[in-house]
Amino acid sequence: MERVMSRISIGLIGAGCLTQCLFAQGAFTWQQVREKFEAQNPTLRAGEIGISESRAQEITAYLRPNPDATATFDQIDPFTPNPYRPFTNALPLGSVSYLHERRHKRELRLESAKKATDIAVSNQTDLERTLLFSLRNAFVQTLQAKSVLALAKENLAYYDRLLSVNRDRYRAGDIAEMDLDRLELQRVQFESDVQTAEVNLRTAKIQLLTLLNDRTPVENFDVTGPFDFTDRILPLDEFRVMALEARPDLKAALQAVDKAETDHRLAVANGSTDPTFGVDFARNPPIPVYFGVSVTIPLRIFDKNQGEKLRTELDMKRSEKLRDAARAQVFSDVDSAYATLNSNLTLLRPYKAKYLQTAVKVRETVSFAYQHGGASLLDFLNAQNDYRSIQLNYLNLVGSYLTSASQLNLAVGREVIQ
Repeated sequence: MERVMSRISIGLIGAGCLTQCLFAQGAFTWQQVREKFEAQNPTLRAGEIGISESRAQEITAYLRPNPDATATFDQIDPFTPNPYRPFTNALPLGSVSYLHERRHKRELRLESAKKATDIAVSNQTDLERTLLFSLRNAFVQTLQAKSVLALAKENLAYYDRLLSVNRDRYRAGDIAEMDLDRLELQRVQFESDVQTAEVNLRTAKIQLLTLLNDRTPVENFDVTGPFDFTDRILPLDEFRVMALEARPDLKAALQAVDKAETDHRLAVANGSTDPTFGVDFARNPPIPVYFGVSVTIPLRIFDKNQGEKLRTELDMKRSEKLRDAARAQVFSDVDSAYATLNSNLTLLRPYKAKYLQTAVKVRETVSFAYQHGGASLLDFLNAQNDYRSIQLNYLNLVGSYLTSASQLNLAVGREVIQ
């Protein structure tokens, strides 16, 4: 019995440790979230299958034509005077022919298919870039919601401490009942802030779990990371150069121009005629066996590939225009994201340098003065609301900064701001 109880105790302890480990593993850093996203997101997995399909088309594009084999048994005479020898004058004939593709048609088809695969890879990278932007935004929103929730709980706890002191003051006759009632009513706002922050945090986690394709309960999932801003950033010109080198959609546009040129060369090559070479073997009594060769060349009286030549030539021009448009979009995206980031920094600097400390100082000073009769109830409530507003505005600005940093990473095509 003692052994059974010992085993049960060990099992319970092990289960408890396992539960603690599972909960401890719930707080993911950005790098862990990104790795999990790249491994599990179904949209990315579908895109990788599309690349494999494109590579399979390369095999099809490089296939050689199959030879043709023909067998003939001619001059069978069922009406011969000798009905037992209908095959006396029969002539068996066998032939093999092969279509020879000229002007490197097969090589050009393979080249075009490979360039289509390169475009598919660039498009997949661009898809990942766009989805990572959504993932990063969801991650930032989760961190922001956590910070806002922590602030709301801290404000509520601080107000409850002040409220407890003022209840003691009311019982001592230091303040009027009306003032205490107004203080009690003000607590509703802080309770509402906590509830709203909890809902926003849960919603942000749900969005993040959806992108991760994860069915972990929201209560067991958490993320961690710095929720702050970097005061110094690189000049705009450096971001532009990075974007021209890294943007996968621009790379895909350049590859599309290259593929259009290959397709045009293939269309011109397809307009050429391909000969068919043949070899035949037969017998023709009294000749026991003979062979012959043949060459079949289509007469190119009408060029049936004129439309395809014109289409691919126009597609070259179209791809060049799309490349220019993609390049212009890169500059527009970088400039817009950079301007937004700078604007957020302009607002954040005075908050961190002055406003946050001033809000704390004003709240503490007015609260102390009110408790000792040196400030009015209105001044006390205004100081609490001002502190709450300043702190909340700061957190929202940090969230806006991190979102605009993600926008700049999206515009550049890689992570330039963590």
